[in-house]
Formats: sequence, structure tokens, C-alpha cells
Amino acid sequence: MNCTSHVDPELPVAIKGEPSEPGGPRQVSVAAGYERWAPAYDQDPNPLLAREERHLWPLLADLEKKRILDLACGTGRWLGRLMTRGSVSGVGLDRSDAMLRVACRKGAITGRLARAECQSLPFRGGVFDLAICSFAVGHIRDLGLMVRELARVTSPAADLFISDLHPDAYDRGWRVGFRDESSAVHIEMFPRDAEEIIRPFCSNGFEYLSQTPLWLEEPEKPIFTRAGKSDRFGEACQSPAVLVFHFRRLALPDGIEEA
Repeated sequence: MNCTSHVDPELPVAIKGEPSEPGGPRQVSVAAGYERWAPAYDQDPNPLLAREERHLWPLLADLEKKRILDLACGTGRWLGRLMTRGSVSGVGLDRSDAMLRVACRKGAITGRLARAECQSLPFRGGVFDLAICSFAVGHIRDLGLMVRELARVTSPAADLFISDLHPDAYDRGWRVGFRDESSAVHIEMFPRDAEEIIRPFCSNGFEYLSQTPLWLEEPEKPIFTRAGKSDRFGEACQSPAVLVFHFRRLALPDGIEEA
């Protein structure tokens, strides 16, 4: 694939930026947005992904013999890292052919990728011991259906980590988007507050354990500096940028087995 686009870190998965053309960035569908973004998605450091990783990586240390699902895996960023920690198996799933083509080039996860919708998972019941869904729930129109599918394919006591753009950041004008040589775009989102995310999980077999707001901090500053945007770092740190949830699949009552 010929990669000709370039992501301007002024608009990386949500940093609010100045409009580059009359009317500002154009909103595009999820499918169109990631088709266009995929070739450059891994090329430039992203402060929100970096902040999320700093928080989650220590929490995902003990994966010995666990079966992992990277839901809406994109280019396989999380799956590739998690497979180094002793898991017995792992699968990454995404709806975007373009993002999966990039993921397929990564040797550690070749053969571990599937194209499917998050609301219709092609797995039998109770097969995953840990699932992660990074910066994707805001793109899911029917969150309840996705949660029901996650409840079906995870085992009792499975851990689930969800991260996304913080609602406060969205209210301040941050959007999931990027800039390439053609224009700046925002990718369609269905914004929800924390309670609107927690409710469907608690109604469909998950225990809510925690939510953690994450602010950008000094380790993310060099990303702004390299992009020539150091003057914007202070403003970007004024409100939480990322929200991470931890859920656990409830155990089934005695005598009842997974379907």
C-alpha cells in the first residue's frame, strides 16, 4: 500500500485544532475516516494513546494462560503488546479492512486478526478471559448490542478494559480526527457520558469496578514539542483527556454453564 498521507498531531485522536479551511474540519463516517487514516495511523506519536498506554500497561501484567480479545483492534496496537505477556491465545477484531491490512504486516499478530462488527462477534460463548476496547465505543451506535455480545464471548470473571475520549474533552470541542495532505476531518462519534457507558454493562452481566479519568502529563509533552505545538500543551492538560473503565464479567450461578 502506498502511504501518502501525513497525520498532523494538531488533531490526533482528539486534540482540538484550528480549522485549516473555511468551515473547519469535515465530519466523515467511521468507515470512510479509518479507510483514509489507516496508512498513517501508526506513523506519528499520539498523546492520547500514549497516556492511555501508560495507565493500562501496568494493569495488564499478568496474562499467563489467558485468552485475549482486542475488540476494534485497528492496526493491532494493543494485541501485539499483550501477546508478549504469556497469553495462551489472542484475537484482534475490527470492521475496517484498511486498518486490518496494516495490522496484518505485524508478524506477531499475523493470523490472529478477523474482520467483523463489534455487534456480531464470530466466536463461541465464553472463550475470552480478558478483553480490551480502545478508543472505539464512541463510534458504536448500538452500544447495548455490543455489550451483549461481549458478555456472550467472555468467560466468568473475565476482565474488560474500555477506554475512550473523556466526555469533558468532547464538550470542550475535542474530536476523534486527523489531518492529511488533503484536509482535516473529524470521524463520526456518538458521545455518551460515563453513566451511559456503565449502564449497559451492568445490565448485561458485568460488574462495574472503576472509572479513571486521565489528564495529559509531562511524559506527553515531547509529542507536542516534536509537532511544534508546545504552546498548546498547557491548555490540553487543563481537563481530563481519556476515560478508562474496568469491568468484570460476573460469574454464572451454580449449575449454569456457558452456552
